[in-house]
Amino acid sequence: MKVEVVYGVLIPFLGTALGSGCVFFMKRKMSQALHRALTGFAAGVMTAASVWSLLNPAIEQAGGMNEWAFLPAFAGFWVGILFLLLLDSLIPHLHRNSEKAEGRRSRLKRTTMLMLAVTMHNIPEGMAVGVVFAGFLMGSGNITLTGALALAIGIAIQNFPEGAIISLPLRSEGTGKGKAFLYGALSGIVEPIAAIITIAAASVVIPILPYLLSFAAGAMIYVVIEELLPEASTGSHSNIATIWFSVGFLLMMILDVALG
Repeated sequence: MKVEVVYGVLIPFLGTALGSGCVFFMKRKMSQALHRALTGFAAGVMTAASVWSLLNPAIEQAGGMNEWAFLPAFAGFWVGILFLLLLDSLIPHLHRNSEKAEGRRSRLKRTTMLMLAVTMHNIPEGMAVGVVFAGFLMGSGNITLTGALALAIGIAIQNFPEGAIISLPLRSEGTGKGKAFLYGALSGIVEPIAAIITIAAASVVIPILPYLLSFAAGAMIYVVIEELLPEASTGSHSNIATIWFSVGFLLMMILDVALG
């Protein structure tokens, strides 16, 4: 595996770790306005990445199917949605501002289930980064190294607030700063792992690449709709999340077009 690919799949994890470090210099409790802004921003980045970095290349790579070129994107997207739905049903986890855990019943601590919620939705982000680097390694004409790096940087940018979103609430619930940082950072370790597994899978079965691209897109959109947007909209009405969603969406679009 090329060294630039190794660095590339680690970039999103770095974003999570840096965001988790906010616990060392920010106050213990995150304000609702800040949480809305960070969550809306992350949702915007993930939505734009799903379209420009994943679905569009998937459709372009299936161009030889002519009028059926949408089929791999359609199928992969739905499988990604259903895969995250399955994980959501099986893995015990707890969303911020929620008292009732989701998934299977368990006796896990609240902090552990908060961490599992973020870890679970980091899986499709890791797969998204892995599949575009797989496309680059296989010489896909419409996926370049700079394009793959643009997606990795975009995911890292939206991982920064995600790292803060998990470490600061843990701190406010009484967890020590060091442990809150560690939990926040470790929630992102699944991303390079998922990326490497995806690269390995794509290298074995080359025709599966369009399906993997759209699979990652579907999984990411599931996270946006099921988790991020509801969290950004809790409480009294506010336009903060809408504004920051737009900022994140446009930033990811610019990164993909300018560097891709």
